[in-house]
Amino acid sequence: MTSTAPALLLAWWGTAWLRGLTSTDHLLEAMTAAAAVHSVHPAPESSPRWDEAEGASLVPLLAALRRQGALSLGATFPAEGDPLGLAGPRELNLDATDVGEALLCPDVGLAAVPHHVGAGMTWVLHPARPRPLPDLGEADRGLRGVMLRSVETLERLDVAAWSPDLADEVLNATHHRPLPSSPGVPDPVRALAGRALSARTIAALALRDHGGAVSAHEVSARHHVVTDLDRAGRVALSAAASPWCWPPGQPEA
Repeated sequence: MTSTAPALLLAWWGTAWLRGLTSTDHLLEAMTAAAAVHSVHPAPESSPRWDEAEGASLVPLLAALRRQGALSLGATFPAEGDPLGLAGPRELNLDATDVGEALLCPDVGLAAVPHHVGAGMTWVLHPARPRPLPDLGEADRGLRGVMLRSVETLERLDVAAWSPDLADEVLNATHHRPLPSSPGVPDPVRALAGRALSARTIAALALRDHGGAVSAHEVSARHHVVTDLDRAGRVALSAAASPWCWPPGQPEA
C-alpha cells in the first residue's frame, strides 16, 4: 500500500490525526513507510495563505488545515482521460493525473499531489474543486463485478501459460487481506482498499507482459480487461480513502 498509494496513507492517518484519534508520533511513523522525509511546496496558483507552508513538514500543514476547520482528508486516483474526483483547476488535474493520485481536503478546497524526490516526498499544494465520487457500496459492487469478469477472461486467455506472476496474483486476488490502517477505519473500508490495490496490481502486470496476446482478439480482450479493472480499482480505492464516501452510520477514521 505505502509505495503504491501515499495519498491513501496520508488520507487515513491525516484524518485520524485531525480528529484526535492518533498521535503525531504515530502519524509520522506511519508516513515513513511512504518516504523517509516529507515536505510541502505550494504550487504557483495556490492561495497566498499557503505560502508559509513552503518547506514545512506534514504536521504544520495538518495543523493549518485543522485551524481552518478541516475534519477529513481523502484521496483520489485519476488517470489520463479520467480526472476521477477532480473538477479542476487544470494545473491540479494535470499534476494529479501525471502522478496518478492526489490527497483531497474539500473542507478548505485544497489538494496535495505527492512527488518522490530522492528518498523524500514533496507534497505540492493546489486549489481544488472536488468532483463527487461513488459511495463505498457502489464502488465495492462495481469492483466485485469487474474483478469476476476479469479473472474469468484472464483464465480463458490461459494467463498461467504466459505470465506466472500474473497467474499467482489472479489466484490470490479474492483472498487479499485487509490493509493495516489508522485507528477508526472500518473493516469493510480496509478490505475494499486491499481488493482495489490487488485489482490494480493485476491490471499493471497484464499491461506490462505482452507475451500471451498472440491474436487481435486476445489483444483486444486483454485491453478491455486492463482498462476496466484498473478503473474499478481506482474508483474503489478513492472511495475507501475518502470518509465522505462511507455509508451513514459507519465509524469514520
